[in-house]
Amino acid sequence: MNFKRLLIISVCILIASFSFSQSTGTIRGIVNLKDTGEPMLFTNVVLKGTTIGNATDVNGYYSITKVPPGNYTLMIASALGYDTLMVPVTVKAGEIVQKNLTLVKSNVSLKIVEITAEQEAKQTETRVSVNKIDPIVIKKLPTVGGEPDLAQYLQVLPGVIFTGDQGGQLYIRGGSPIQNKVLLDGMIVYNPFHSIGLFSVFDADIIRNADVYSGGFGAEYGGRISSVMDITTRDGNKKRVAGKLAASPFGAKVLVEGPLKKLKENSNSSISFLLSAKTSYLPTTSKLLYSYVNPDGLPFSFNDYYGKVSFNSNNGSKLNLFGFNFSDRVSYKALQDMKWDSYGGGGNFLVVPSNSPILVNGNFAYSQYKIVLKPEGEDPKSSAIKGFNMGVGFTYFMGKNELNYGLEVLGFTTDFDFYNSVGRHLSQNENTTEIGGYVKYKYVSKRKKLLIEPSFRMQYYASLSNASPEPRLGLKYNITPRIRFKAAGGVYSQNLMAANSDKDVVNLFYGFLSGPDNLPEEMTYKNGVTKDLKHKLQKANHYIFGMEFDLTRHIDFNVEVYRKDFTQLTNLNRNKIFEESQTDKPARYRSDYIIETGRAQGLDMVLKYDYKRIYVWIVYSLGYVTRWDGLQEYRPHYDRRHNANIVASYTFGKNRNWEIDARWNIGSGFPFKPTGGFYEDVNFTDGITTDYTSTNGDINYFYDEGQVKQLPWYHRLDVNVKRTFQLFENTKIEAAVGATNVYSRKNVFYFDRVLYKRVDQLPILPTVSISMTF
Repeated sequence: MNFKRLLIISVCILIASFSFSQSTGTIRGIVNLKDTGEPMLFTNVVLKGTTIGNATDVNGYYSITKVPPGNYTLMIASALGYDTLMVPVTVKAGEIVQKNLTLVKSNVSLKIVEITAEQEAKQTETRVSVNKIDPIVIKKLPTVGGEPDLAQYLQVLPGVIFTGDQGGQLYIRGGSPIQNKVLLDGMIVYNPFHSIGLFSVFDADIIRNADVYSGGFGAEYGGRISSVMDITTRDGNKKRVAGKLAASPFGAKVLVEGPLKKLKENSNSSISFLLSAKTSYLPTTSKLLYSYVNPDGLPFSFNDYYGKVSFNSNNGSKLNLFGFNFSDRVSYKALQDMKWDSYGGGGNFLVVPSNSPILVNGNFAYSQYKIVLKPEGEDPKSSAIKGFNMGVGFTYFMGKNELNYGLEVLGFTTDFDFYNSVGRHLSQNENTTEIGGYVKYKYVSKRKKLLIEPSFRMQYYASLSNASPEPRLGLKYNITPRIRFKAAGGVYSQNLMAANSDKDVVNLFYGFLSGPDNLPEEMTYKNGVTKDLKHKLQKANHYIFGMEFDLTRHIDFNVEVYRKDFTQLTNLNRNKIFEESQTDKPARYRSDYIIETGRAQGLDMVLKYDYKRIYVWIVYSLGYVTRWDGLQEYRPHYDRRHNANIVASYTFGKNRNWEIDARWNIGSGFPFKPTGGFYEDVNFTDGITTDYTSTNGDINYFYDEGQVKQLPWYHRLDVNVKRTFQLFENTKIEAAVGATNVYSRKNVFYFDRVLYKRVDQLPILPTVSISMTF
C-alpha cells in the first residue's frame, strides 16, 4: 500500500512539474574534453549572472530546467586546468535547447591539481557514507607492482578492513564480502579481487568513476545489506588511437583505444573502442627476485581482459557494449590447487528524448563465476553462479530537484558442492529471480540549505516467495558553506549467502549460495526469547550521522558514526553431524543452515589536505562487530577495533615530473580462539570393520571455546618514487621504484595449528616498473 501511495504522489509531482515547465525552458547537453572526447564529470554549468545551473553527471550530461525565457550566457568556470567557456543561448517558453560544450586545456599553468569529483559535490549532494573515486586520486597511492590498482586504494577508505596480502578480502563496516554488491557498468561482478589480495580485476586506467557506498545507500540499489561498489568505465579515445604499455616483476598490461568513427568539430557523434589486458607472471619472476619469501615462488597468477565499444549520438544518447574474462590460479603449500574463472558481457544505454526533460538509462548483462578448491587430504569444494541482470531508470529534472524511478530484474543459478569438517556433504542447485522497483526524490531548498532524498524500494524474491518493502532516507543541512550536517538510514535485504569455510587455512574459497527455503522455523535471540521466522531473507537496518568541515580552502574534515543492525542472517551450519531426516536429533546438529543476528557500529574520521604539490590523507576507523548464532555471541574474524591509514604524495621538479608517494597502515589484531588441545582423528575407511587400535589417524585439534584472544597489531609502510619523461606531445614514459612493507614487518598471516607454526604475511617486496603512454 505504501508503495502504491508513493507512485501516486510521484505521478502528481510529474503532472504539476510538467504544467509549470510550459512557461519556462530547458537547456541541456553534454560537456566533453576536446583532446579525448571524454565527458567532463561533475563540473558546474551555470547561467552567468544568475544562480541558475546544474552539475554534469557521470556521462557529462547536464540539464538546467525552469529557465525563464530570455537571452543568457552559458558558462563553465570551475573546471580547473581548462579554459573558461562562455556560450550565448536563447531560451523560449516550453522549448528544450540542446547545447553541447567542449572544454579546452588551459595554456596557463595554474600550479594546482585538477579538481576531483569528491570536491565538486560537497554542497549539491547528500554524500552520506559514499566515497567518490577517480583515476587522479587512485594514482596518488604507492602502488604494488608499479601500476595503480583499485584494490589497493579501497584499503585506505574509512570503514574498510583488509584481512591480508594473501587471500585477503575487504570487509566494509561490519559487512562481509558477500554483502557488498559490485557493479561494473551496471553488470554484477561476483568476485572483484584476486587471491593475492593486492590486485583487483579492474584496470585503473579505464575507470571513469567509482562510487563506494559503505552504508545508507539509496533505493536505486538493492539485493545487498551492507555496501555497494558502483564502477563506471570510460569510453575509448574518440579522436585518435592511444594506449599504454606497462611491465613490472608482478605482471604486465596492455591498453589500446581509439575511434572507429572519429569525433569531429561541432558534432557529438562517434564510435570508439577500448581494449585492456592484464596478466601476472609472479610464480615465475618470484623464484628469481623474491626467493627469500618462498624458494618455490609466490603461487599467485591471474589474467584479466576487458573490451568495450561506445556509440555516441549528437544529442547525448549513447550505447555501450562490453565484455570481460577474469581468471585466477593459486597453488599454495597449504592447498593442492585453487582456481576461479569469471566472464560476462552486456551493455548499457542513455537515451535523451528530443522533446522531453526526462533522461532514460538502462542496462542488460550476463555474467558467470566458478571456483574450485582442492584442499590437500580433503574432498574438493566447488561453487558456481551464473545469471543475468537488467534494468531501466528514468530521471526527471525539476530545477535543482530530481525524481528518479525504475525497475530491475535479475535471475541467477547457484551450484554448490561442499564437505564440512566432519565430512557431511552439503550441496545446492537453485534457480531464483528477483524483481525490484524503486522511486527516489531529491529536494533542494531555495537557499540550498537543506537537501532531502527520501526513497523507497520494493524487492521481491521469487524463490523464497518473500517481498521486502524498504524505505530509505538521506539528508544534508548546510549550516554554513563550510559546515554541513548529514544523515542517512534505511532497510535492506538480500538473498545470496556466502559459502566460505572457516576451516580453510587460507580463506580463498569465495563461493555463493542462494538463500535456502529449508531454514529452521524459529530463531533464538540474545535475550533468550525464541520467535518464529516471519521471512527467509537476510535483512539489515542502517543508521548514519555525520558532519563535514571545510577547515580551510584546502583542508577537509569528515566524521561519521554508524550502526548496522543485521536483524537476520543465514549461514552454513558448521556443526552439522546428522542428516536432516533424523528428526530425533537436535535441529542444531542436523540442519544445513542456522539463523544469526549481528551488529556493526563505529566511527570513521577523514582529514584531507590537497594543495599545489602536496596531498595528505589521514583516515581513522573505530569499529565493533558482533554476531549471535543462537547459542553464543562471537566476534567475526575480521572484527578489527582500530584501523588507521596515512597517505602522502608530493610532486616536485621544475616540470613536476617527479613524485613520491607513501602509505602507512596500522591496525589492531584480529580476534581468534586459541587451540584447546589435540586428538587423533581416525578415518573409518573400512566402516565398522576398521581396527581403530592399529589404524594410524590424522592429528586434529579443537578450540578453547572459553577464550578469545587477539593477534598482534598489524602495520606496514609502502613507498613509491616516480619519474615522468615527456617524449612527444602525446607520448610519455613513467619509471617507478618502490617497495611494499618497507621495514619488513612480520605481520601474522595464519597459524598452522597442526604443525604449531606461525606463518607471516609478505615481507619487503621491492619493485621496479616502467610504462609508456601514447
